[in-house]
Amino acid sequence: MLLEGIETLLVLAKEGTMSKAGSRLYISQSAVSKRIANLEKRLGKKLIEPVGRKIKLTSDAMALIESVAPSLTEIQGALFDHQAIQDHSPILLACSETLVSAYLSKMMKRYLAQDPYINISTHQTPFIVERVQSGDASLGFCAGHLPPQHGLATKHIFNESFTIVSNTPLEKAPSALLTNDLKNPANTYQAGILQKAGIKPLMQMDSYTAAALLALGGVTPALVPESVVKTLNINSEHCHHFDFLDDLTRPVNLCYRPNSYKVDRIKQLIETIVDFVRSTA
Repeated sequence: MLLEGIETLLVLAKEGTMSKAGSRLYISQSAVSKRIANLEKRLGKKLIEPVGRKIKLTSDAMALIESVAPSLTEIQGALFDHQAIQDHSPILLACSETLVSAYLSKMMKRYLAQDPYINISTHQTPFIVERVQSGDASLGFCAGHLPPQHGLATKHIFNESFTIVSNTPLEKAPSALLTNDLKNPANTYQAGILQKAGIKPLMQMDSYTAAALLALGGVTPALVPESVVKTLNINSEHCHHFDFLDDLTRPVNLCYRPNSYKVDRIKQLIETIVDFVRSTA
């Protein structure tokens, strides 16, 4: 109960509202509220305060999070390492949405025929890493830079290139682009490269697909990875390359807890994904 309450507080701190925390934990908003109330009762301290529709952490809550968050993740991961993985045990594969669309959609039907207990969820890279660190996911399929000192084993598959999508011809690099969220730690490296090229991020989206479709709709050109070009079947006449893009690639990695590679089912899934993606990228 205590660990459950602390985990809920950590999620609530990141999401900012009871409803978003409930969605991430797959529980109701009232269940989130009850867990926090139980934790406050156990500790004898007020942990949150309402601020409109959002919540604000008290100083006691922030101190608690700072002291226990790393340990909680370590404990959760250690528990995962000690779980027995049977032939019918679910294996959760946490993935970047763009990578699922471009690569896993082409291989998973066949793979699921031999191992039907694999589940796929989509998230941004920082959350994928968190899920693998805590054992909530067995394997992460990530696009973009991984956070430093993540403590996971990784397999680098390839570096994915970018293109500029536009519905009209471009004679030179545009002065502004639709980009993905540059505050996302997986994407922050892009900001410096764009600045050096004299390009302003006009809108920062949470979806490369949305950026590409807005560009094709004539809003403004968009910076888009090749996986999205493949998924949307964007015609080559709408794709443009400029010299600065040579430095603007994003690494594609699999990440997993070191002990997971000793599990035959997870090892086979890792090797299958690596071989398939490298052969089709």
